Amino acid sequence: MPTTDSARAADAADTPDASRAVNAGGAAQDGRGRVIDLRSDTVTRPGEAMRRAMAEAEVGDDVFGDDPTVNALQERIAGLLGFEAALFVSSGTQSNLCALLTHCGRGDEYIAGQMAHMYRWEGGGAAVLGGIQPQPLAHRADGTLDPLDIAAAVKPDDAHFARTRLLCLENTIGGRAVSQDYLKTATHLARDHGLATHLDGARLFNAAVAEGGDPYEQARRIAGHFDTVSVCFSKGLGAPVGSALLGSREFVAEARRWRKVLGGGMRQAGVLAAAARYALDHQVTRLADDHAHAELFAEGLKDVRGLTMEPSGTNMVFAKSDPGVETDDLRDRLARRGLLCAGYPGQLRFVFHLDVTRADAEAAVRIVRETLTEMSTG
Repeated sequence: MPTTDSARAADAADTPDASRAVNAGGAAQDGRGRVIDLRSDTVTRPGEAMRRAMAEAEVGDDVFGDDPTVNALQERIAGLLGFEAALFVSSGTQSNLCALLTHCGRGDEYIAGQMAHMYRWEGGGAAVLGGIQPQPLAHRADGTLDPLDIAAAVKPDDAHFARTRLLCLENTIGGRAVSQDYLKTATHLARDHGLATHLDGARLFNAAVAEGGDPYEQARRIAGHFDTVSVCFSKGLGAPVGSALLGSREFVAEARRWRKVLGGGMRQAGVLAAAARYALDHQVTRLADDHAHAELFAEGLKDVRGLTMEPSGTNMVFAKSDPGVETDDLRDRLARRGLLCAGYPGQLRFVFHLDVTRADAEAAVRIVRETLTEMSTG
């Protein structure tokens, strides 16, 4: 599985650095006249059936609560994952921020991983807008937080300290699915210390597919460990926009107020909710294809010189550059050959998604091999 270093790159899909190779001159097409975009699973485009669902969606004003397509999506995802209610929002960042603002007040604190998306990659929104203090903890090698560290981070009831209110976990993290035994242990520990629990489940269904069996049932089991859950439709599921925040009716009603404060009232949002509903109904089980393509890619490059491949966890593959291989240079060379990926100091990330075929994965292996050979021969 990927190391702790991989978690640092975990789900930073939209950072300027990740897309620099595209902006700096663009990408050439591969030998089949096609660019293979592995920067993130956020780059997917709606297919014909999804576009048709969007075009035919019945809409209303969701701020007034009368968009029937949004209401149907919220009821569907809440029922599917075992919650009383759900709130459709524009993004995973907005969903997590609504959760933090609802769980915590000014002077409160939440615990999260040092490399967790909602701590590191979401602009510090809880602190900036809510006066909520983050307490980041180091990750273990598998991306989880040590329960002893969680317990030690909970502050005593003393005016010198922020009030610790919430434990936030992430699944998947850095492309790894977190075991349900761990989720059970960590959330029970949190409750023993009087904390609420929130899951950033941006790629919850990738984690569910990795568990095996019925992915909807597994997603419900994973979500059931938490008081609130955020789920993205715009990553592996392939919708163009949107996430859902799930919790009790009371919690979601309060989160709806925060959504309005954050400018998240989207009016006739049924057009977007229809895409999310289509993705939820039709594009969950196929995530197994993305995982298989990621594994094929990692296996195809496991003996390559210049990169040390880490085993694929779900739909992501991380590769550390060997001494003498400069990742910015490698990423730019790959882009010129028609293969886009995200780059970080000493590391590349390749993310497989519904717009990537098995033939694309095989071609990506060939492009990486050819590029590294080119670099080694000068």
